[in-house]
Order: sequence, then structure tokens, then C-alpha cells
Amino acid sequence: MNLLFLIIIFTAIGGVLSVLAASVFLLLSDSMRAKVLPHGISFATGALLAVAFWGLIPHAFEEVGSSEIQTLSGSIMLGLLLFFTLEKLLIWRHCHSSSCEVHVDTDEQEHSHGHSHAHSSHKSAGTMILIGDGIHNFVDGVLIAAAFLTDVQLGIVTSLAVAAHEIPQEVGDFAILLHSGFSKKKALIYNVLASLTTVLGGVLAYYSLAGLHDSLPYFLAIASSSFIYIAVADLIPTLHKKTDIKTSLQQIALILAGVVLIVSLHGVAHDIQLEGVDSHHAADSSLEAVDKHSAHEPRMSIF
Repeated sequence: MNLLFLIIIFTAIGGVLSVLAASVFLLLSDSMRAKVLPHGISFATGALLAVAFWGLIPHAFEEVGSSEIQTLSGSIMLGLLLFFTLEKLLIWRHCHSSSCEVHVDTDEQEHSHGHSHAHSSHKSAGTMILIGDGIHNFVDGVLIAAAFLTDVQLGIVTSLAVAAHEIPQEVGDFAILLHSGFSKKKALIYNVLASLTTVLGGVLAYYSLAGLHDSLPYFLAIASSSFIYIAVADLIPTLHKKTDIKTSLQQIALILAGVVLIVSLHGVAHDIQLEGVDSHHAADSSLEAVDKHSAHEPRMSIF
């Protein structure tokens, strides 16, 4: 089977399958989702931070030499500033002239502005999570294609590992999108579209892997900065609105649950990929041994 066709199929599985599996969250009733949503925000905070600090950033630093470490760190910092600027622009875009700060003259207008600003901030968080997901999924596509170009079996295992790794994060993304005011239909459509960048990354990597590989650490850096910014600037302030002991302990427990699950899945995926690489190397060694053995044996002939 054509290698490019396999890359397209399995990058689609790695991206879209995880979204569809996570979309079960959307089947819950409105009242049940209202109860689950705050917990989903807590879980998403831990998952986003774990993906950034346990997965993306270490992988990015592994890909560069010591001379590029400072540049890569600077890219993460610039990414945070970039997403701050992007969110500011999105808030300005949603700010109506009757409720913007520069037009506030009364206490009632100030209250209206506060409500509008909160709505705009939530909406921008949803937009940014889609952008960050698109970048992250693009990088996943590059990684899956690289695995396929190394070995088909390794590519299949990697794509399935990516799908399993993404499911809990996608559940958190749905929670963020619904919290940001997206309808269930729009949340599903936009999340599926963002997941299709996995296919784009895989196809581009197939045709120009060398060039993309050089830029890969910086894609990872920008994706990690988007997740860090969303968790710290948008989600954590939302969690701080509830200050009672019971809710606070629940939030801490769910944040830790998000971290533990992502770290665990990352470890499983890493072990599976290592087994695939070891099997590939073992097969190569066996073939080399057979070739050397055959070279010393007289070849049989029917003549």
C-alpha cells in the first residue's frame, strides 16, 4: 500500500478519532454538562499544563543542540506574549462601543462592561484553544509521518498512541469551548477541523521532512506556550472565583488528575514507541545476520 496513503489514513485516525471519542461529552444533558463543566475546566488545566511541561517542552529541547537552548526558551516566552496580544485583539474585537471601558460613565455601565469583558475573555479562550490545538495537531502529524518513514509498524503504533494521548485533552477542550460560549455543534465542527491539521502536518512532512524537522522544536515551543497561557491566564482565574474549601480541594484533585493521566499516557505511548523501535532494529539486525551467513555459504544450484 502507498506510504503517503497510509500516512493520510493514520494521521486522520490520530487526530479525528480522538475528537470523536471525546465528543461523547457532548451527549450529556444540559443539566449534567452544567455540573460536569466546572470539573472539566479543572481537569483541562492540569491536562494542558502536563502536555506543555511534560510532553512538548522536553521534546522540543531534545531536538536542539546546546547552542539553541536560549533561542528555544525565548520562543516560548515570545509565544506567551504572542497569545497575550492575540487575546487582547480578540477582546477588543468583541468589545461593543456602549460597554467598553473608554465609554463607561455610570456604575451600571461598569457592570455591563465587566460582564462583556468576561464574555469576551471566555470567547477568546475558546478561539485560542483551537489555534493551539491546530498547531499541536500539526506537530503530531509530522511525528506520525516521521514514524511511518522509519517503519510502517512504528507509524501505526505511533498514530494509535497519539489518539489515546489526545482523548483526555480533547475532553478538556470541549469543556473549554462550551465554557467559552460555543454551541455543541460548533464545538464539534471546529474541533474536528482543528484535528485535521494532523493530516496536513503528515502530508507536508512526507514531502519535506528535512525542512520541517528543523522547525519542529519551534512548533512545539509555540504550541506549549499557547497551552500554558490558556491554563494560567484564562482557566485558573475562573477557578479562583470559587473559594470555599470543598470546591478548592475538588479543583486541586482534578488538576492533579489531569496531570497524572497525561503523564501516564505519555509514559505508555513512549514505551510502546520504544518497543516498536527495538523491534525494527532487531529485524534489521536479523536480516543483516542472515545476509552475512548467506554470504559464507555456497549457493545451491539446480544446474
